[in-house]
Amino acid sequence: MKTSIVSRTLITIALMVVCLIWTVPTVGILVTSFRTADAASSTGWWKSFATPEAFTLDNYVQVLGGQRFTIADAEGNTITTRGATMTSAFLSSITVTLPSVVIPIFIAAAAAYGFAWLKFPGRKIMFAIIIALLVVPLQISLIPILRDYQKVGLNGTWLGIWLAHTGFGLPLATYMLFNYISTVPRSILESAFIDGASHFTCFSRLILPLSVPALASFAIFQFIWVWNDLLIALVFLSGAGQTMEVVTVRLMNMAGTWGSAWHLLTAGAFVSMILPLTVFLALQRYFVRGLLAGSVKG
Repeated sequence: MKTSIVSRTLITIALMVVCLIWTVPTVGILVTSFRTADAASSTGWWKSFATPEAFTLDNYVQVLGGQRFTIADAEGNTITTRGATMTSAFLSSITVTLPSVVIPIFIAAAAAYGFAWLKFPGRKIMFAIIIALLVVPLQISLIPILRDYQKVGLNGTWLGIWLAHTGFGLPLATYMLFNYISTVPRSILESAFIDGASHFTCFSRLILPLSVPALASFAIFQFIWVWNDLLIALVFLSGAGQTMEVVTVRLMNMAGTWGSAWHLLTAGAFVSMILPLTVFLALQRYFVRGLLAGSVKG
């Protein structure tokens, strides 16, 4: 009994230490995002609490509204310029992310239902191919897809990046949803078939409502993946102009242009974190249920 209590205590202390180490850099970035330019460049963030007057909301106003501000370049010269607005990039990321989450969910749900409950030739082979696609790095397919996009005029368009994220996310979505849908009791479907329901009716009125935990779990994965993506956005939205830049590309450009303005870069980073955190917290109760879907049968 005493040994188990000591073990739990040590595990709790170890987890608290890990959480503290993991959280401290994030707290430092958050504090820096509220500091003035002079304070951020002259002292460490841990000294900011001694001078509360150094805190300001102007960083977020400048990042979101693109107001003019003064920074120093690499040679120490003072430059007055206009901050890159995160508002348009935020809207562009929403435009990219929402369809890239919704489209693969419905396609993968239909595919998972077919693999779980329909009998057709080559079903096991096709499912094995989908599973094999999980281990294929997406980087090796970027150049061939980009060449095809250029031929058909999809490069630099919303449709092009939606299709890219849909294709890259379908294997994982199909696998996760198959594990969940295959655990639905067969008696439920048989009762529906006896009442005259078609496969489409069973899928839309039974399977989808019952699969909400798995759907929400994949939605979290896909949303965070697409929102934080930089490589695919750079490849398939290249040449589209600043109006279609997503938050990750805008932050990269801000870091390259205004690398010394840490107070603005940290503010832009936290602006980009607002929506993913909101989505995760809103769907958190489904997250573990969806991850454990299909792990135990019977």
